[in-house]
Amino acid sequence: MKRITLIAGAMLVLGASIASAEGINLSWTDCGAFGTQNVSFACNTNTGLAGSMVGSFDPPPGVAEFLGLSAQIDITTAQPNLPDWWKHGSGQCRGTTALSTNFDFTANSNCIDVYAGQAAGGFAYDVGFGTPNRARFRIQCAVPFDNRLPVDPGTEYYAFKANLQRAKTVGTGSCAGCTNPACIVLNEIQLFQPPEAAFDPQITNPLSRNWITWQLPITGPPGCPASTPTQGKSWGQVKSLYR
Repeated sequence: MKRITLIAGAMLVLGASIASAEGINLSWTDCGAFGTQNVSFACNTNTGLAGSMVGSFDPPPGVAEFLGLSAQIDITTAQPNLPDWWKHGSGQCRGTTALSTNFDFTANSNCIDVYAGQAAGGFAYDVGFGTPNRARFRIQCAVPFDNRLPVDPGTEYYAFKANLQRAKTVGTGSCAGCTNPACIVLNEIQLFQPPEAAFDPQITNPLSRNWITWQLPITGPPGCPASTPTQGKSWGQVKSLYR
């Protein structure tokens, strides 16, 4: 009887651990299960939004003073080199306006909006990161220091939107490669607190799905997921958002 009681107790602890396990999600249009896995586009116009990637997270215990986060995404295609359509940034084919980040979820309700419209942030985009057919997309945001607040395990929170425009898809000056399938993987989200908390957790475990596809669901190499983790940052590397 004692052994059965111990086993039952261990199972209860394991069950609680699984139920409260932290994780991350990536979907098109909305958070987690409320969004979609794949977006297809006929690549026949330069106007409008091609898609909005939405990241979300379920935090671990111990994040009592959430200040902001960083996220790391890899974009990979099956071509030897990343197509021009996926080259964003100064001097790149798609320039600096076809990709943007947004942290305003005041009009969204399927997951919890921890920012309440107060977050500011930005991103970096590195073409050819690791391999010639990959880009690394790094996102950061923060709320004002006085707006820090707890985030609770077992709750899915919005993290970011990444809006992909259709600009330079067709016509003069267009960027080739819109029709090529792509794999987009959210490798991790790191949460930040004040330095004295000494706890800025990195979350890498998928809640339900940490990857999405462009144009076609692809599952084999170099398909999804195809990711490379990064090293953690510190709050000091993110607080420049306040300047």
